[in-house]
Amino acid sequence: MRAETRHQLKTDSFSRVTLDAAEKTAIWSAEHRTTLVIAGIVVVLIAAVVGGAWYYQSGQNEKASFDFSQAVRTLDMPLRPAGAPPQPEMPSFASAKERSEAAHKQFQAIVDRYPHTHTADMSRYFLGVTAASEGDNTSAEKYFREVAGHGNKELASVAKLALAGLEGNTNRAKDAEALYQELINHPTASVSKVTAQLELADLYKTSNQPLDAKRLYEQIKKENPGPEAVQLATQKLAELK
Repeated sequence: MRAETRHQLKTDSFSRVTLDAAEKTAIWSAEHRTTLVIAGIVVVLIAAVVGGAWYYQSGQNEKASFDFSQAVRTLDMPLRPAGAPPQPEMPSFASAKERSEAAHKQFQAIVDRYPHTHTADMSRYFLGVTAASEGDNTSAEKYFREVAGHGNKELASVAKLALAGLEGNTNRAKDAEALYQELINHPTASVSKVTAQLELADLYKTSNQPLDAKRLYEQIKKENPGPEAVQLATQKLAELK
């Protein structure tokens, strides 16, 4: 799936850098870094670029899209080895926190300057991502809830996925379960049913509900003949034993 996605975006440098950054930052919790989840996030970013002309439908969006591409590139910049001095010709950061803070400021500037553009909506999602990566769960939740309530169902579903992950990591398993169930019942191109099922199964696993997790992994294997889902569900089942 990821190979096909990359092939489709081969000639689009803006989309390519967005894809690379999404793989590294959109799923900010290490416990939720699965291939299918990443693929789902990538879909919504691609849709934002090629579906509906989000970034180029107006002069404001065109300006905002340039700033957005710079903020995404910031998230993709390398980290320097400990003690290594900065190199002006090769932009880098001393730590992931420093990089995230710099990107956060850039995304916030987009929201402030172009608040009514579609690019600002995407930036609000990434404000949640960067806030969460900095350990500011309160702010992250605020941003994710704001985007989750937005009219665009693709972006909203990604925000709900991130919000559910945040709730699960902050001892609100019931709230997280409800959001995952909503995503399972109403899948989108960006968050498929199997993506939400995998995340819910992982929540059951970490919440000491192994039987519920096992049931869901077996359901995933039964309903999805594709090798990625089956392989991942089989691996997760083996970990439960």
